[in-house]
Amino acid sequence: MKEGPDIARIANLIGDPSRSNMLTALMSGKALTAGELASEAGVQLQTASGHLVRLEEGGLIKRERQGRHHYFRLADAEVATVLEALMGLAAAKGQLRTRTGPRDLELRHARVCYNHLAGELGVALYDGLRARGVLRGEGDSIALADTGRAEMEALGIELNTKSRSPECKSCLDWSARGSHLAGRLGRAILDHTFTQGWAIRPENTRIVRFTALGEAAFRKTFNF
Repeated sequence: MKEGPDIARIANLIGDPSRSNMLTALMSGKALTAGELASEAGVQLQTASGHLVRLEEGGLIKRERQGRHHYFRLADAEVATVLEALMGLAAAKGQLRTRTGPRDLELRHARVCYNHLAGELGVALYDGLRARGVLRGEGDSIALADTGRAEMEALGIELNTKSRSPECKSCLDWSARGSHLAGRLGRAILDHTFTQGWAIRPENTRIVRFTALGEAAFRKTFNF
């Protein structure tokens, strides 16, 4: 028997079409019920429950109980990063779904990736922050520069210092073929975007829909 991480098991859990649809739905960062995930997967509730048990046992999702109700969400940001990377690989290799529509364009422009901004605007923001020296370093070693920290504080963007997640992290964007900003800073900027009223999230979707004035203000604030 070979030793080391069992990537085959993880790949099998993600690779099932029903389970992959469930995991993709949870990329919104919201906790969803078994019924909602069954609808996303296009299967009966009993079948969905079996899939959810397997995903939970595999450490890809976690269950939250509120009274008699059970909700599910991705286990952590690491799972979201792997899923986004797999989406990027699928897109790069031409493995795309044939059904398209207006939502596809909106998702490519701006969407939620677990708890941060992805899509064209997310990549443009990341590139702009790096170009101005707000972020320094490369790959998984990026960090907020001192001048960048002062800039964020001046904008009223506070980082959650109690969280164990990285302050800054790059995340490969499946649609824009670049990187967008994850980590505590990415989350804080997305929260700030909603607080300022620059964008909204339509219900039951990962779309981040900016108003024309909101997108202009977003770009001006972060200077990209």
